[in-house]
Amino acid sequence: MSDQTIVELPEGVRRGDERLILLTESAVAKLETLSEREGDKRFLRVGISGGGCNGLSYKMKFVDSARKGDILVAFGEVSVLVDSKSALYLKGTQLDYSNALVSGGFKFSNPNATSSCSCGESFSV
Repeated sequence: MSDQTIVELPEGVRRGDERLILLTESAVAKLETLSEREGDKRFLRVGISGGGCNGLSYKMKFVDSARKGDILVAFGEVSVLVDSKSALYLKGTQLDYSNALVSGGFKFSNPNATSSCSCGESFSV
């Protein structure tokens, strides 16, 4: 469940919840560790871009500020930003993390994807 404790949203940013994107406990824990290394970058931006072997690919990066039109979903210390265009493709997505040696890392489970590649980094709708 998301933690909606952020008091003030940046200008032009809407609040979202786990119906947009849900982070598992293991994903939150890993992202908290990674965000400490990033220093002043407060947000994790999750988005979609064209490309990849199946047409669309997932993108994640830490950023220091939100943009007008973003949707913010908070999970404890992790604040996720999704732009409104990517939100159309991500609605209902779960982000998990596994530290397994084979097939480990972040994994997206997207109910909107009609197909995805074997690496799990790209999909089509």
